[in-house]
Amino acid sequence: MSYGEYRKLKNDYANRLGLHNEKENMFTTVSGQKINPLYTPDDIAGIDFNTEISFPGEYPFTRGIHTTGYRDKMWTMRQFAGFGSPEDTNERFKYLLEHGQTGLSTAFDLPTLMGRDADAIQSEGEVGICGVSVSSLKDMEALFNKIPLEKVSTSMTINSPAAIIFAFYLAVAIKQGVDLKLLRGTLQNDILKEYIAQKEYIFPPEPSMRIIVDMIEYCKNEVPEFNPVSISGYHIREAGSTAVQELAFTLADGFAYIEACLAKGMDIDEFAPRISFFFNSHLDFFEEVAKYRAARKIYAKRMKEVYKAKNPRSWWLRFHTQTAGCTLTAQQPENNIVRTALQALAAVFGGTQSLHTNSMDETFALPSEKAVKIALRTQQLIAYETGVANTVDPLGGSYFVESLTMKMEEEVYKIFDVIDSLGGVIPAIEMGYFQKEIADSAYRYQKEVESKAKIIIGVNDYIESDEKVDIPILTISPKVEKNQRMRLQELKSSRNNERVNNSLLRINEAAINGENIMPVLVEAALNYVTLGEMVEELKKVFGIYTETAVF
Repeated sequence: MSYGEYRKLKNDYANRLGLHNEKENMFTTVSGQKINPLYTPDDIAGIDFNTEISFPGEYPFTRGIHTTGYRDKMWTMRQFAGFGSPEDTNERFKYLLEHGQTGLSTAFDLPTLMGRDADAIQSEGEVGICGVSVSSLKDMEALFNKIPLEKVSTSMTINSPAAIIFAFYLAVAIKQGVDLKLLRGTLQNDILKEYIAQKEYIFPPEPSMRIIVDMIEYCKNEVPEFNPVSISGYHIREAGSTAVQELAFTLADGFAYIEACLAKGMDIDEFAPRISFFFNSHLDFFEEVAKYRAARKIYAKRMKEVYKAKNPRSWWLRFHTQTAGCTLTAQQPENNIVRTALQALAAVFGGTQSLHTNSMDETFALPSEKAVKIALRTQQLIAYETGVANTVDPLGGSYFVESLTMKMEEEVYKIFDVIDSLGGVIPAIEMGYFQKEIADSAYRYQKEVESKAKIIIGVNDYIESDEKVDIPILTISPKVEKNQRMRLQELKSSRNNERVNNSLLRINEAAINGENIMPVLVEAALNYVTLGEMVEELKKVFGIYTETAVF
């Protein structure tokens, strides 16, 4: 068939279906990207297979970083866990490991996330509510009691006080007699996205960046199998961004960390292989798959062509995925199981290395044991019953997916240009660029839901007026806060307070003179200095950050 004949057949087909007469913007992705009624070779005519797509495991890794995909190794099934006391979460860890989870993922309560001890006035009523309460090495020892750290990969979702929480973790390993070089896991430790979206910041951007660079340098030398930062698009998306914004803002943050490390004199290939990412998996299936494919390509090109990394491992974008909490509904909560399954499937088709699936009851509270087991089983069903692991990048070559991937990449580079024109990520944060873009996107989407341009089952259509929700909800006893406060009192009365004071002095000195902060924090942890005490000492040097509101 000649090209002219092909074009005539395509137009005849479109006319038969009335595709040329459709209303504009009737069909769009969740993010608002217009979708054509039909995709053909014309839509990927400008894509060169060898340079833009290639084979799995080959540059630019559009089709995945591993040649064999999941045929040799499944993704890590890493369910988020953390609630109440360290003992409560320790039991949940063991429960998940017994049911087939292959990595631990730790959620901390709000006081811990904000660098406050359980006995602080601001912590009242929040201890153990949205995650596990950790105020000292004593708590961390209880959290990982009888869990061999050299055998289990541990992820920790912590940002502003990440260096201190990591110091507690390293201190547990030291006390267990574990060689730090055997520790595997990931710290989220992404402070830039806190200023952009989640707002759990303590110190201003510049000293916060200095701490993260210290951690990357320390891990490179002392804990080489640990990922010291996981740049997170998840919270950017949860705040209301589009898929393109999530990808562009996240990669821009990642490049800012890399450039800060290079400015300190580190060699790109010494630290880049341990940089990782964390993305959201939303409900627009094909848009999400395209997002992950574009992410790998953009990252590989930047690492090789701009930062001149020579080690192919430095070109790899490795990422964890979590299904979209913002899509879960309190109405008809059992529907959340289906939503989560589809989002998880998109992450797998996109080539994620690690996956967390949300539980159906998370709009009400932290997940119950039954709900979290269903969420874990969802991953196992996808892995072992659907056949998706049989071949690598099964959607590769799809006219639709390849076209979406290309458009995603083009839009990301446009956003990069805007960020560069504003002077980079930190100046753009300080002038409110990211915050306003996300707010505008969230507003547009909410208007679409209210007008029913986007349908949310059980919320704006297919509503059950007499619905009765009957699922068990996890509740946190007030005794958790009482017991955590008592534990702190006992710790402070039994520890060597002369060593505590010396440790605080060393923290202050290290913060002022610019030496790597991590060895000092580990020493302080072993002397049972608390989280809040260390944070307060650092505030004396670094100050605190106050955001300028943007309207």
